[in-house]
Amino acid sequence: METVAPHHTTCHKPPGDRLTSSSSPTPRSSGSPLLPRRRALDPPRLRLRVAHLEIPRMATLTVPSAVPPVADDCDQLRKAFQGWGTNEALIISILAHRDAAQRRAIRRAYADTYGEELLRSITDEISGDFERAVILWTLDPAERDAVLANEVARKWHPGSGSRVLVEIACARGPAQLFAVRQAYHERFKRSLEEDVAAHATGDFRKLLVPLISAYRYEGPEVNTKLAHSEAKILHEKIQHKAYGDDEIIRILTTRSKAQLIATFNRYNDEYGHPINKDLKADPKDEFLSTLRAIIRCFCCPDRYFEKVIRLAIAGMGTDENSLTRIITTRAEVDLKLITEAYQKRNSVPLERAVAGDTSGDYERMLLALLGQEQ
Repeated sequence: METVAPHHTTCHKPPGDRLTSSSSPTPRSSGSPLLPRRRALDPPRLRLRVAHLEIPRMATLTVPSAVPPVADDCDQLRKAFQGWGTNEALIISILAHRDAAQRRAIRRAYADTYGEELLRSITDEISGDFERAVILWTLDPAERDAVLANEVARKWHPGSGSRVLVEIACARGPAQLFAVRQAYHERFKRSLEEDVAAHATGDFRKLLVPLISAYRYEGPEVNTKLAHSEAKILHEKIQHKAYGDDEIIRILTTRSKAQLIATFNRYNDEYGHPINKDLKADPKDEFLSTLRAIIRCFCCPDRYFEKVIRLAIAGMGTDENSLTRIITTRAEVDLKLITEAYQKRNSVPLERAVAGDTSGDYERMLLALLGQEQ
């Protein structure tokens, strides 16, 4: 087998019911159905600071160099929820500046200290788009993806539903996708594959079930002969408009990211244009749109997410769900790359575009995750 590192022509690798509860409530120590029973946390442990993992350099999340002890964060959040009004600014100043490990520690300590889930306190005090942004951000990344996947599986729509699942399956690594499936089963007591199979239909089911079930090889090795032969297969099937053919689905759902990029680049070299150009035969066809989304998530995720954000804030209305989803899922990953792609494509800073299409605490939360403060 001839192995080479993939060259890049049309694609590139980047550098690197409620949100608060599952389908059935969990009992808490006080007898209320909100929280699982937990061992009380020893007081000394509440004083510990949780060291955050190194934040990817393309993330926009900002974490203070000196983070207060977890107990102090919990105390401040409790104060933000109490009294005559909610202190939304305090909530943002804490949660929007803590990484996943720190937020996880805050949730655990808050529940042990006050006998109430932090997410429940949040939903009791705030609402609307601001609530959704705070809840999604506070969730652990795998749990967040599980919640997003469950929402689209239960209220299935081929367009928006397939895009969310494609993002989870193709813009996360194999280990992350596996963690999402585990979190989904733990939270909803069913498998993600089972729910997608139950709600998606036709070619969408045929494509999406193996897509979210895959555990792809993650290494850089590429079989150039295979890339050549599979580029030819893809071209033949697309020319015959056999978009849901088993061979197309097999290639897209089983090959590694490096192998797929090599195949797509070979397609461009062999046939003189990117594969996605041939998949635009009918721009209104949702299945073709899903195939293009898969390819873009593998080849150029920053440009894929830039387009989702651009469409979310274009025109007369705002698609807050899409805007919130992308910012909360990418702020700890590569949102800086996405903001750069947005600036290049639109000649407007993403922060300014978001500020122009949102308002109030929702705007302030999103801007904080973008690394901007008002």
